[in-house]
Amino acid sequence: MNSKSQTSYTVKEAEQALKRYCAYRERCHKEVEEKLKKMNMIPDARDHIIYILLQENYLNEERFARSFARGKFRIKKWGKRRIISELKFRQISKRNIEFALTEIPTEEYYTTFNELAFKRLKQIKETQPQKIKKKLADYLLYRGWESSLVFEKVNEIVN
Repeated sequence: MNSKSQTSYTVKEAEQALKRYCAYRERCHKEVEEKLKKMNMIPDARDHIIYILLQENYLNEERFARSFARGKFRIKKWGKRRIISELKFRQISKRNIEFALTEIPTEEYYTTFNELAFKRLKQIKETQPQKIKKKLADYLLYRGWESSLVFEKVNEIVN
């Protein structure tokens, strides 16, 4: 019985494991649910453990969403569209997504966008303006920046 999927846990053991899992970094309900499924916990046990994690504040969706938005913006330089998309994928509520976006100061958002656009422009080795514009726009759009911002900036900085 070496295989992890074959290991069985008592509810108490699973609860302790999940507390450590949640204490390590912020988690969303979906991640916790998947972890419990991998541990082969039955639905009643999963519900019980999630209830305890919520009661003891190990699991907090609003806190997760805020932390996620801050981190992805500051570290990965993602735009709001990508952050929203990733939070929706993690089944975060619309209300918590709105709270999460308040973690990104407007001025810092535009400053980061400008720095990212100019940094990427310097890295592009193309010589034709149309190809430069396409590469720059594709990069910024992939990172989740709003298309109106992207196309305005691309047209402004590429001649």
